[in-house]
Amino acid sequence: MTAQTFQPLRIFNTLTRKKDVFVPIAPPYVGMYVCGPTVYSNVHLGNIRTFLSFDILYRYLIHIGYKVRYVRNITDVGHLVGDGEEGEDKIGKMAKLQKLEPMEIVQRYTNDFHDVSAMFNLLPPSIEPTATGHLIEQIEAVENLIEKGAAYESNGSVYFDINKYQEEGNEYGKLSGRIIEDLLNETRELDGQSEKRNPLDFALWKKASPEHIMQWDSPWSMGFPGWHLECTCMSSKYLGKQFDIHGGGMDLKFPHHECEIAQGKSLTNVEPVRYWMHTNMLTVNGQKMSKSLNNSFLPAQLFSGNHDLLEQAYSPMTVRFFMLQSQYRSTLDFSNDALKAAQKGYKKLANGLRNAKLLNYADEEGISPDEAKKEDIEKSIEGFYGAMNDDLNTAVAFANMFNLLKYINMLTMGQLKSAALGVAVFTSLKDNFIVFFEEVLGLKEELSEGHAILDGMLKLYREFKISQNYEKVDEIRSYFKNQGLVIRDTKVRIDWAYEE
Repeated sequence: MTAQTFQPLRIFNTLTRKKDVFVPIAPPYVGMYVCGPTVYSNVHLGNIRTFLSFDILYRYLIHIGYKVRYVRNITDVGHLVGDGEEGEDKIGKMAKLQKLEPMEIVQRYTNDFHDVSAMFNLLPPSIEPTATGHLIEQIEAVENLIEKGAAYESNGSVYFDINKYQEEGNEYGKLSGRIIEDLLNETRELDGQSEKRNPLDFALWKKASPEHIMQWDSPWSMGFPGWHLECTCMSSKYLGKQFDIHGGGMDLKFPHHECEIAQGKSLTNVEPVRYWMHTNMLTVNGQKMSKSLNNSFLPAQLFSGNHDLLEQAYSPMTVRFFMLQSQYRSTLDFSNDALKAAQKGYKKLANGLRNAKLLNYADEEGISPDEAKKEDIEKSIEGFYGAMNDDLNTAVAFANMFNLLKYINMLTMGQLKSAALGVAVFTSLKDNFIVFFEEVLGLKEELSEGHAILDGMLKLYREFKISQNYEKVDEIRSYFKNQGLVIRDTKVRIDWAYEE
């Protein structure tokens, strides 16, 4: 049973505000761009949730046969404190505080981002371009926009002209649902105190003040590119003037992604993106995650348990499993109870993975086919694909995984004979469970060196028990006992655990 036999993939398109059938521009090729981190500090859990969500999309698209070019940028200039048009560059500010070169800050926190991504088993993108590595493309884009009349220079800075964009029949605000009149009413700029023609005009190039560390020469001034411009230039360079999927956190819908649409369409006269996808926010015990509330913690704190709100440490795969228990558009609430439940759930599936890899088909005579169980297994495999095709509903996908786990455990303990399923269903159960766990959901076994030894001993225990070599069975039990452990040998599964 393959993914292609099920319903088509539907993803929620922020632009149309509904689930749309995914039809790539040039199948089987898919172009996907995700806004990456601004590397001025350690990556936070909100970032990880976003990148994990698109890791799942990347994995699933590959799994169902697409050839994906995944571009995820690194912002290393132009993102100002407060996400606005004025002020200090976030990286430049951190460089001053730490008395380092800005690129030292960039390298340090890019390394951190890569290290944490690896811990969460996030696949690296196909291309990871940087803003500073594409200054030529950004300056050229600004020149093109000025030439088209879509932008103007003012006192050494260059701004995108929202009025001109609207006059040409475009709709600034269509992605986020913002209305121009409301946005204008929300602005507080006074006449004569701004170099912009319209308070909503956004910067494409900013003239740098003398104290601004990160600045480059341009036809207009010594300055730096606007934050929104980099993604337009890098996505179009590597994916074309129109591509399939653009993703990011919901906080980027406005103004960042709204500005990307305006820039891209003005440069090429086509909609730059077919499907816009956005992930939801994180909360902690029902409250918004925020440094000011002292309820924000870094991945390293989760892994060590070193935070006042954490009762214990949680492993990267436990946190990955926890995050995937909620669909990416749902709010995700962190709590110790939820994390502990996720820890148990992950361990059950990981045990199932180990058991599945040890299963072999035995064509025993006299075993009647169990049609009900065969049908239930096939239904759960189809249900997994159905959930993933329904806007990556990993929560429902896991429900189907746990139903498959039930049959893996029954086969492991001899409560179900493989011959009762037949070779086709048995193979489908085993292979799909492993592929769903490792390739689609991106989970993996977390074994320290000592744990790996113990699991090796447990495999020997199984083999000796099957061969009825009870002398060796007793030896291995004694080995575990000396390690302060016991073998749990139940009707459901065989594994090892700390004595309690």
